[in-house]
Amino acid sequence: MFVGILLFLTACIAWTAWCFWRILPLPGWGKGICVAVYLLCFLVIFPHFLLGDKMPLWLATATYRLGTSWMIFFVYALLLFGLLYLGRLLHLVPGAFLKDSLPGTCTVLGILTVLLVCGGLQCRHISRRTYDLQTDKQLERPLTIVLASDLHAGYHIRARELGRWVDRINAEKPDLVLFAGDLLDGSLRPVRERDYAEIFRRISAPVYGCPGNHEYIAGRAGAEAFYADAGIRLLRDTTVRACGIRVVGRDDRASRSRAPLSQLAPPDSLFTLLLDHQPYHLEEAETAGIDFQFSGHTHHGQIWPGNWITDAMYEKAYGPHRRGATRYYVTSGLGLWGGRFRIGTRSEYLVLTLHN
Repeated sequence: MFVGILLFLTACIAWTAWCFWRILPLPGWGKGICVAVYLLCFLVIFPHFLLGDKMPLWLATATYRLGTSWMIFFVYALLLFGLLYLGRLLHLVPGAFLKDSLPGTCTVLGILTVLLVCGGLQCRHISRRTYDLQTDKQLERPLTIVLASDLHAGYHIRARELGRWVDRINAEKPDLVLFAGDLLDGSLRPVRERDYAEIFRRISAPVYGCPGNHEYIAGRAGAEAFYADAGIRLLRDTTVRACGIRVVGRDDRASRSRAPLSQLAPPDSLFTLLLDHQPYHLEEAETAGIDFQFSGHTHHGQIWPGNWITDAMYEKAYGPHRRGATRYYVTSGLGLWGGRFRIGTRSEYLVLTLHN
């Protein structure tokens, strides 16, 4: 299957390169230079993944950003050329528009530029989402809980940006801060060299988190050490009592030894909040009597039409949900993976107000 996907991806890249060659109103050598640059921007991601942690930090950051941004450019080039050639088959787009065409080139590059500029601006806009939850279970006091997921701190998230996120969290004056996994991206090197742990230690409330699949990609032992250094208590199939409620953190599905939820949340009078990175099998929380589950992982597709894909994959890929007495919220994430673009989705954190 992997080989088939690789061959399909290679064919798509080759086809978009041919489309650019055909549409550019340039002599052969000019077309060759442009197509070569297009392909090199894709190839630059490979030395990053192979040698990124051995490169100077600035170079590893640049290759990561360039390579992952190319992926978004490629996706929309593929979709746009696909629509144009479909229009050609239906006699809606003239053949001259797609061959040695200045109007065609300007249209394609103009649309791609607008999409990427808007997507780049959108990813910087952080939305504050609220959720008011009344419970019949006894509370010591009303609580304000800030929840976030998928920060993906790494090469593409700078210290200044992470600091702004922490400032936003502190401005909520939370009683608790909870992270639902993928706090880290794929490498521990940038978070160590930029001392991101010191930034997380500025959070002015007790902080708990569960692991996500990217904690396993970065290396479980190193991720656990980073969480400890950052002042975040990592809950791997662990239950704690905090501010009068029970917080359950499940290990990620990447773990082969993940415990059944029924062993982690015994039913009683305590309000129980579950952190589970990947929103699969939501019925488990309902069966276990969980009051509120918070998950991430989906990014809500991050860029359109990825949200259509995640909506098809999950019972609930984004937003609030309910099963029986159990409430859920699946977040699109505070950060993002790969290219720094959001198109048709938002970056967000959730402020949960819990009261009787």
